[in-house]
This record gives sequence, structure tokens and C-alpha cells, in this order.
Amino acid sequence: MNNLFQLKKIITFCGALACLSAFACVKAARAETATSPVTSENSPLVLAKRGSFFIGGEKAKQNFIELGSQRAADTVTINQMYVEFMQPVGKTKLPVVMVHGAGLSGNSYDTTPDGRMGWYEYFVRNAYPTYVVDQVGRARSGFNQAIFNGVGAKEADPSQQPKITRMGDLHAAWINFRIGPSQGVAYKDSQFPIEAIDELSRMGIPDLSASLTSPNPNYQTLSMLADKLDGIILMGHSQSGHFPLETALLNSEKVKAMILLEPGTCLNDQLSDAQLKKLTSIPLLVVYGDHLSSSTELPGNALGWQQRFEGCQTLIKRINTLGGHAQMLYPPSLGILGNSHMLMLDKNNLQIADLIMDWINKNTNQ
Repeated sequence: MNNLFQLKKIITFCGALACLSAFACVKAARAETATSPVTSENSPLVLAKRGSFFIGGEKAKQNFIELGSQRAADTVTINQMYVEFMQPVGKTKLPVVMVHGAGLSGNSYDTTPDGRMGWYEYFVRNAYPTYVVDQVGRARSGFNQAIFNGVGAKEADPSQQPKITRMGDLHAAWINFRIGPSQGVAYKDSQFPIEAIDELSRMGIPDLSASLTSPNPNYQTLSMLADKLDGIILMGHSQSGHFPLETALLNSEKVKAMILLEPGTCLNDQLSDAQLKKLTSIPLLVVYGDHLSSSTELPGNALGWQQRFEGCQTLIKRINTLGGHAQMLYPPSLGILGNSHMLMLDKNNLQIADLIMDWINKNTNQ
């Protein structure tokens, strides 16, 4: 009865303030009624199971040079994806699959740079079986070394060797990730744990996305994962922000919800109405943080953050017009200021996670 009375007070209070979004009221109610074992990392994390596996990939024949000039020609597997997971005890909800962005790995969703609980653990503590991947060609998924060995042995033209990119500390991270407008200067309301900025640099890894074939093998591999888990909530971030859309087009039956975290693109200019019609049965949430006028620090006429945001707003309208259910979560509209591009690492990362989980609970059959 006490919780019910408190909830009624909250609803009345939210109404009086004319909440900007349903997210605000739901968040307040959740905070008031949440139990400490769900939100506290000080309590033991009890799991039904944890582990890892690889999924996807194909066999490839490689010669002596391509294999590194140590052993005779042989076959190897390329384009596989590494997946790690934790399954909570008791009644669980739909599995959540988390995909990282450019120049990073699945570590993005684990412990934050300043040592706080990340989304990987937090979603598990809230009854979601959680699967964190390393994109094909990245980190523990490995990469295809053949062309690099071929160029090194002068058996392949250097022009065939894909670029290996790396996210620098100032232009790619500090400014592009919207921690601050210039080196060493953070936004006054910045939610990023600035004291741990060196840890963010350590998280960066060489990015071999340019080496992947077309269509991107990540889409098919994520579709296979959706089949293996018999239905998933698929979350992409930044460079992989549009992966849920691409995967759902391949497997609309097993992708149960799509969450796009600060996507580099929402594919609004690329997807036809016929393609979007296939996605209308799948709830879509797009999430963007603050300070969208900041530069992406990309050369040429690359879209800025505000333009990307507006493109996603247009896609949301198109999907809803076709009968779907798409929504934008923009924390500044709720009075939540200062979130960076790395929402899952920010000091209020669990607050943002709560808003996302509230949306999941309202829009999927749990």
C-alpha cells in the first residue's frame, strides 16, 4: 500500500509539472519503488550461467604466405563473431544484445573508465540475459590477416590493403564524443567521468572495418545470433547504430526491438517505404545525448551530430506514418543535461539505462 500511495503522489506531481515525456514520470516511479539488489553493485551478482562462444564465419583457403610463412597452405575460419554473455537467475526477460561502435570493442558496455557498473552487468541485474559482442574483424573476433601478409611479401598490390583506423584522444574522443569543445576543456554539465579520460584512450583499438566484405557480415551474423537465442532486443552504438535496422530487415521475426544509441546514420535516405514497412512490427528507440552542435571532426561534408539527430527524427516519423512504433529518447528534453556520445560510460549511465529499460518493458512482451 505504501508503494501504491507513493506512486500516486508521483503521478500527481508529474502531472502538475507537465512532464515533457512519459519517460520522466516512469523514471520517477521506478526510482521510488526500485529494490536495492537490482540497482546496487555492492550486492552479490548471482548468475544462472556465464560464458562465451563464436558464431558465424566461413572457411577460407589460404596459402603459405597468407598464413604468415610458417606452415603449408591450409584452411581457416574468417568473419566469425565473438559473443560473451551472462544469464541471471530466476524469471528472465528478452535477451539483450549489445554492439559497440567504431574503434572500440564490447568492453564499451562493461565496467566504466572510473570503475562503476556498466550496462552489461546492470541489465543482467535487471533480469535481462545480456550478450556483448565484438564486431566481426575487431578485437576478440579476430581479423583476416591474408592481405597484409600478401602485401608484406610483395605478392599483393599495396592498394588492396584496407586502411586501419584509430580513434585519437582529442579529435575522435574529446571533441567528437562531445566531452568538451576543445582540448582539456569540458562542457560545464558534462556527464563523462573526466578524471578517467586516460582509461577511455586505453579502450581504443585498431579498427579494421574497411577490410570487411559487402554486405557487412555483421548483419548476417547478428541475424544468426537472433535465431540462436530465439528472439533478441538488438542495441547498436555509433558506427553500429544502424545495425539493428539492417539485421531486422534480414530477420524481422527474431529481432523483437531495436535500440539505436547515437547512430552515425539511421539510414533514412537509404531505406524505402517498402523496407520500412517490414520494420513496423518492431518497436524502435533512438537515443541521443547532449551538445549536438559539437563537431564530429570528420573531413569533408560529413553529417554533423545535429543533422544525424534530425535524420533519425525523420525516420521515426516515416515509420510511425506507416503504422509502426518508433520513438526518440532525448534526455535534454527531460531536463537531463550533459550526456556525451558514450552514454553507457557517463556518470549517469544507470539513469539512462533505466529510461531504456522502461521503454523496453512498455513496448515488448516481457
